[in-house]
Amino acid sequence: MLETRLIPAKEEKSKWLMFVMHGLGDSMNGYSWMPSEMQLPWMNYLLINAPDEYYGGYSWFDLYGEPAPGIDRSRKLLTQLLDQKCNEGFSPENIYLFGFSQGCLMTLETGLCYPQKLAGLIGISGFIHDLEGLINRAASTARQQRLLVTHGTYDPLLPFSTVKNQIQKLKELGYDIQWHEFQKEHTIAGEEELRVIREFTQKPYLESQK
Repeated sequence: MLETRLIPAKEEKSKWLMFVMHGLGDSMNGYSWMPSEMQLPWMNYLLINAPDEYYGGYSWFDLYGEPAPGIDRSRKLLTQLLDQKCNEGFSPENIYLFGFSQGCLMTLETGLCYPQKLAGLIGISGFIHDLEGLINRAASTARQQRLLVTHGTYDPLLPFSTVKNQIQKLKELGYDIQWHEFQKEHTIAGEEELRVIREFTQKPYLESQK
């Protein structure tokens, strides 16, 4: 099982939930700022540690060896966690997946292979390890999922053009993706980027209040 920490919504009994997945070498503690900065009082946040220890932090898969076994293992663990939260009363359509870098990859892998429609998938500064493999593994619901994917135009770790081409391929296949480019390196571009994430996240909630 994955180590997690739930930060409850300010609005009591809210059933909206966001999984938060960190990047390589980070931990759930690296995203303790997120609930206050996102300014969404109705959102519960589930901060998650990746399963493998990595130089004082954690890793979702072996980036420098063969990534596939770790990606497959972590996807299964996240799918189990999704199922667990659904059994605890969170509806799939009220659950978001958010991930940065390695966490972005796991957001896309888990969300597009999950058999039920989620509220949204948010991938920041990440990539897809095996695009054709993911397309082949994707669930029948994959093209119904809402995706927001962002990347930095001068990311020194994950080349911008490579990631953009991967996302363009998915869009050509009918995936519902909002793609945003930021003049940034391998990071989150402050309030400018948070605003985009916030607006994407709010849409299902606002529609549910009508």
